Amino acid sequence: MNSFKAGQTVVRRDVHRTGRVWSEHALRVVADTSEALVAACPPGAETRWPALYIKARTDGDRSVRTEAFDAMATGVWELADAVWQETELLLWKPPAAWFSVNAFYTAGGLRNWYVNFEHPTRRTTDGFDTFDLTVDLVVDADLTGWRWKDEDEYAHVRRLGIVTDTEHHAVNAARDQVLAMLAERSGPFADAAAWSDWRWNRAWPAPRLPRPAKAAQRVAPDGG
Repeated sequence: MNSFKAGQTVVRRDVHRTGRVWSEHALRVVADTSEALVAACPPGAETRWPALYIKARTDGDRSVRTEAFDAMATGVWELADAVWQETELLLWKPPAAWFSVNAFYTAGGLRNWYVNFEHPTRRTTDGFDTFDLTVDLVVDADLTGWRWKDEDEYAHVRRLGIVTDTEHHAVNAARDQVLAMLAERSGPFADAAAWSDWRWNRAWPAPRLPRPAKAAQRVAPDGG
């Protein structure tokens, strides 16, 4: 496994089974160990998202996200350049896990934890590839409560065949794994206080994608 150095820019890509890129997100490495890759970004980090995703946020219309998944099923979609907004992000991604644990921070501190269910990591020269499987778990900052998010979209991508039966079984197992981590306070939840105290290193500029962004004024979807 190639290791990344602290402060290095890496690119998280969601890659569809056809090999087409669904999204790109520039991050900086906080730590890279055999347990997990930890990476982060502040507002201003460069991203690329499906144009329909950005339209859904701009218009405040979640039904447009459904259109984006319909486009994914056809294999034809357009990416648009954007920047990360509103929150600082700290991501914990074990290499073989079907999920990542993310923490979102505002000026008031840790806003919430966010578990993204996704493919295991495939390392690349520039970072790592995965694929977002739509369903998420939102966890209170103090770990006292949680709720599932986007179950409706998950059902839709299941109907479209975007998430296969094999992937569905992996997601179900990962759901149990994450709930056990919460109950046991393991993984990043074992040191929740340190995570709560984390802040973006102001000495690091916001990370940029390898190719210059063309429309940096656009707003990237925040937190799934």
